[in-house]
Amino acid sequence: MAKLLEGKPVAEKIKEQIKQSVQSLGFKPALASVMAGENAGSEAYVKSQKKVAEELGIDYRFSKLGPDTSEGKLVGFIEELNSDKSVNGVIVQLPLPAQIDYQKISGHICPDKDVEGMHPVNIGKLLLGKARIAPCTAGAVMELLNSTGTDLYGKEVVLVGHSEIVGKPLALLLLDKFATLTVCHIGTSRAGKLEEHVRRAEVLIVAVGKAGLIKGSWIKQGAIVIDVGINRVGDKIVGDVEFEEAQKRAAYITPVPGGVGPLTVTMLMRNLAEAAKAQQ
Repeated sequence: MAKLLEGKPVAEKIKEQIKQSVQSLGFKPALASVMAGENAGSEAYVKSQKKVAEELGIDYRFSKLGPDTSEGKLVGFIEELNSDKSVNGVIVQLPLPAQIDYQKISGHICPDKDVEGMHPVNIGKLLLGKARIAPCTAGAVMELLNSTGTDLYGKEVVLVGHSEIVGKPLALLLLDKFATLTVCHIGTSRAGKLEEHVRRAEVLIVAVGKAGLIKGSWIKQGAIVIDVGINRVGDKIVGDVEFEEAQKRAAYITPVPGGVGPLTVTMLMRNLAEAAKAQQ
């Protein structure tokens, strides 16, 4: 039976380090959070950000724009935050209304204040192995892997999902650890090859957003399974992996909810502390 890889205990350790970093700054760092439109998931994430920021001595400033906000208006608002010296980090909540292109928006956030690590400059640093700030969910996955004490060097790591926000940055972080990496996506699935790749994974990371995509019976005995997926099925929240069956075979597995999620906000705050330190 797999050991549960819960995010909360790992997050608590990292929070202690963040508190020390924040105290050593000599000022209260500020995170500006911007939301456009209405989204229940974003509202919950914002509440969580505010709570953790207060706990760590971070000034959390939330702004909400209407669902009809134009791309130009949002860009203008971000540029005001870029030039505000009292703001150390900027995050734009997703999803954005249909009329706004997130890639354009992330490119307008000042790279030094980009606490999500999604500005092209910061993605470039990630590619070169020189990033101080990594995208939050990708960073959370790496911290969970670190907590198992596993050396990724040469390990067969299979990553299912290649999104800009999770899969691609995570692939760069894993390659930096010299993992033997296979990235699977919809093409792999359509070619009927997903199962064969998953079956040989010593470390399996799934970030797709499709309940039950990975069958528990595919999991290699003794594998580490990190499930980033969050899906609502009836009144339950489940991941992308069939949990009960996978738990019988894996050595470690993240619960959903309670695995990657609790760490993501903590990584955001660590990125803010790093950004504030660099700005000094």
